[in-house]
Amino acid sequence: MLCINISEIMCKGPSMEVNYIFEGLKIMLLGMGTVFMFLIVMIVMMNVMSKVVHRFFPEPNDVENNTSSAMENNAKKVAAITAAIMHHRQVSK
Repeated sequence: MLCINISEIMCKGPSMEVNYIFEGLKIMLLGMGTVFMFLIVMIVMMNVMSKVVHRFFPEPNDVENNTSSAMENNAKKVAAITAAIMHHRQVSK
């Protein structure tokens, strides 16, 4: 004959649920920790790679050519903006 003691079932039931919750929290923290550590390693490696690239492949410093072309582009932009403002004022009268 099968005897079932209700007090044993009641004691095992809630502790089993709590155990599942703790197991779930452990797995969640393990996963989040793994992702966090991966992101930290990725950031460090990207910084190292950036320093290596800048050390072995520096950017050229042609300041004279860059400033003259930048001033020329600025002059063209100012002329275009001035023409647009004058056209707008003539049309709105």
